[in-house]
Amino acid sequence: MSEADGVTLYEAAGGMPFFERLVELFYVGIKSDPVLRPMYPDDDMAGAQRRLTLFLVQFWGGPMTYMEERGHPMLRARHMPFPIGPDERDRWLVCMAAAVEELTEPGEIRDLLMGYFVPAAEAMRTDGFL
Repeated sequence: MSEADGVTLYEAAGGMPFFERLVELFYVGIKSDPVLRPMYPDDDMAGAQRRLTLFLVQFWGGPMTYMEERGHPMLRARHMPFPIGPDERDRWLVCMAAAVEELTEPGEIRDLLMGYFVPAAEAMRTDGFL
């Protein structure tokens, strides 16, 4: 898989079903985490799950549905209302890493996903801006 051969991670991983399952597994961890769970209102849990799925699909080369529905991702701005410090970042990464490990084999897809998620989680910290 490479840009040179025209195969996106979205395609190589299995398309929409892969990302739906990844986010589903991620939210299993979120729902049981005492620090992160309160950041996700009950009445928007399904919405948050859908938005993350669509964002990841778009980011990794799939359909642009996220952009069509919500505009530019503006991840930093969208996360500013939430208190995200080192503990929240680390807990988020534990949930995402567990989902990635359950769904992927060691190798390029896993490495690419985690190579994105680790710095992205750090970038979402808001503790320096509150």
